[in-house]
Amino acid sequence: PMPIDDFAEVDYSLNSLPAVFQEFIDLDLKGIIYPPGNYTGSPYVAAPFTIPDQSDSMLYLAFSEYFFQTSSFAYYTAGAFNITIAEETCSYFNISTEIFGSIIPEVAKYSVTPYPVMLKLMATEIPMVSLEQDSFTVEIQGSMEVFAVLPDSTTQLLFTMNIAANTSIALNIFDQKLVGSLCLNRLQFSLARSNVGFFEISLLENILSYILQTEVIPSANGK
Repeated sequence: PMPIDDFAEVDYSLNSLPAVFQEFIDLDLKGIIYPPGNYTGSPYVAAPFTIPDQSDSMLYLAFSEYFFQTSSFAYYTAGAFNITIAEETCSYFNISTEIFGSIIPEVAKYSVTPYPVMLKLMATEIPMVSLEQDSFTVEIQGSMEVFAVLPDSTTQLLFTMNIAANTSIALNIFDQKLVGSLCLNRLQFSLARSNVGFFEISLLENILSYILQTEVIPSANGK
């Protein structure tokens, strides 16, 4: 397997001997993504598929749903979906308990002194990937922990939220590069645990949607 990045490796060895015809050659590659050094079996089953019979281009590449499913499994197993957003790690992130307190009175009562806020996001299940006509969709189930960062660098958990997200990713060839454009279709929150008391989650949805779209989605586009 060849390394892709710190989280995954790809096995693109041949499944069978190349099929050589008068006008073309067929190469049947595995296309399996693994966590680094962990080549155990995938929980998914590869379904056979064929490339449409066309001859107006020099090269055709086809990626199966299995390829993206094993990618999702590998990155989930390697912890790539665990993200920390804090002022120290992201220069554009400048959220404090004072901002949360202006929206949620319970936070203002719990943290009278303004402290920086840190978010920890993690996937709680393997993201589900489905291929569509011109793109593919990803269903993500996760959680987000919101911490107050104290002056001694310790943290206090304010509350934990469940997250359900649905995204669409379209792939295009631009300037001889494969480029992905990501669209966030749905983002839902629910309160899982709170150390500041119960509050209506709708009060937070706008600010959290803004944070996740400005901090997490651009980094995904960059990859």
